[in-house]
Amino acid sequence: MKEIKRIAVFTSGGDAPGMNAAIRATVRNALNNDLHVYGIHRGYEGMIDGTIKRLETSDVSNIIHRGGTVLKTARSKRFMTPEGRRQAYENIILHDIDALIAIGGNGTFTGAMTFMQEYPDVPIIGIPGTIDNDLFGTDFSIGFDTAVNTAVQAVDKIRDTADSHNRLFFVEVMGRHSGFLALHTAIAGGAGGVLIPEEDSNIDDLVKLLKRGAKRAKLFSIVIVAEGNHMGTVYDIARLVEEKIEVFDDIKVSVIGHLQRGGSPSSFDRVLASVLGFGAVEALLEGKAGMMVGLRNNRIHHTTFDEAISKSKQFNKELLRMAHILAQ
Repeated sequence: MKEIKRIAVFTSGGDAPGMNAAIRATVRNALNNDLHVYGIHRGYEGMIDGTIKRLETSDVSNIIHRGGTVLKTARSKRFMTPEGRRQAYENIILHDIDALIAIGGNGTFTGAMTFMQEYPDVPIIGIPGTIDNDLFGTDFSIGFDTAVNTAVQAVDKIRDTADSHNRLFFVEVMGRHSGFLALHTAIAGGAGGVLIPEEDSNIDDLVKLLKRGAKRAKLFSIVIVAEGNHMGTVYDIARLVEEKIEVFDDIKVSVIGHLQRGGSPSSFDRVLASVLGFGAVEALLEGKAGMMVGLRNNRIHHTTFDEAISKSKQFNKELLRMAHILAQ
């Protein structure tokens, strides 16, 4: 591998709280190792358009506490084409950039893997930044902890009105393919049920659970629904339950939505992002490429892009069993 003197960092796909902390750590560790570091604005789109700017330590001052990403982000359809990737490569070469650090999730790493297959002279290291926490090879991804805290805060507020009116609330959180966010929100929020993509559930089982709670004078309840569950939309579920149960005075639906993506990152996410951003630079200097830097058992762990994308992250079935028991 060629000697690395200039690197560029970018964020891609959905934003996640803590991305700025990762950018900050990447830039400052790169400068500490006498590297020139650049920021690519708007991810792969910016790589194609050539919106690449030199970064100094002052450029990442006072950003560790900010949500979103100062480098902005985008989902690039152009990068999915050979022509788009060729233009991106030409811009990388034009700026004499030797290596890339990509912060994002599945889509980001899929793009990075394809890019490296076509242009192996540009090594790439990935940093997991997604609130879904669904990437194989890391215990936690940047933004997950903050997103759970945001959802739990919303659930706590919903609980107050649910209790006051004897209502059943269905609260939808993000997670089209993963239930990590929903499960952790349900446990931390003391929910009366949780529906996730990893478990086959049905309306009758949910109704039995809610009726069991009502028998012990539990006149309100909150059910956390991951958007990718197998029973349909949160509105469909609420309608079906309403047809089968008359215990509650009213049934309401609340969709937390993109609130989960925003906000100041938690201290956990700031530390995690700093560790991974620092570790990504170290990985490049050690000659690694085509890998994601993650954290497993509180230690830096390197996973190939192919594994991070294709392998399923093991779901904690015991945690799910506990959630069902505690919901009763």
